[in-house]
Amino acid sequence: MGTRMFVYHEDRIPIDGPVLVVGNHRSFMDAPVLMAALKRPIRFACHHYMGQVPVMRDIVTSLGCFPLPEPERRQQGFLHRGSELLHAQQMVGIFPEGAQPMVNFTSPKKVGDFHRGFAHLAFRSSAPNLAVLPVAIASTDETTYPAVPVKLLGLFDPSEPLFDGWGWHPMVVYHRLSILIGRPYWITQSERQAYQGRQAKTTVSNLVDYTHREITMLLQGCKDS
Repeated sequence: MGTRMFVYHEDRIPIDGPVLVVGNHRSFMDAPVLMAALKRPIRFACHHYMGQVPVMRDIVTSLGCFPLPEPERRQQGFLHRGSELLHAQQMVGIFPEGAQPMVNFTSPKKVGDFHRGFAHLAFRSSAPNLAVLPVAIASTDETTYPAVPVKLLGLFDPSEPLFDGWGWHPMVVYHRLSILIGRPYWITQSERQAYQGRQAKTTVSNLVDYTHREITMLLQGCKDS
């Protein structure tokens, strides 16, 4: 698509082994640009509606992404499939901001709140030497187009409250961007042991805060030119 991409801190990318990639999310291009930047196949978890909409479903599955189940089975399905892939020494990708920044246009340097599912996956996975890799996608030149009416997506996924509103689902096309690799967070056996009882909440919060802080810092430090 003519996008110019620059990758920084490539030495932080684990050469092999299981990796849980955590990134900010604003565009349909995010998954493929991260695959190109990290130079390894990444199995991204994606929103339920992406597996319901014709054409979009074919695109995401051809990239190796796995759409999440409906809400009542979403967490369980994500943990099960993610654990299988990590145990097979693969890279699993997640955009923990969810659908919010995709449906409602956000600033390139703004990071929303993170859902905590990826942290639970990291500590529940039995994959040894697991690294959680925060990655910032910093757009410095882009164009935004109205893609489809939000209400239309509600026909395919009525469970998503974001699709109840009016307006258009934005499509952000990157022309120039930087991919900034954060410092990996290695999951230790002692942390897995601490992931129980009252300590579990603190253990999860530490990982969520670390990845959010790392991505925010990288975005804010990225120059626009």
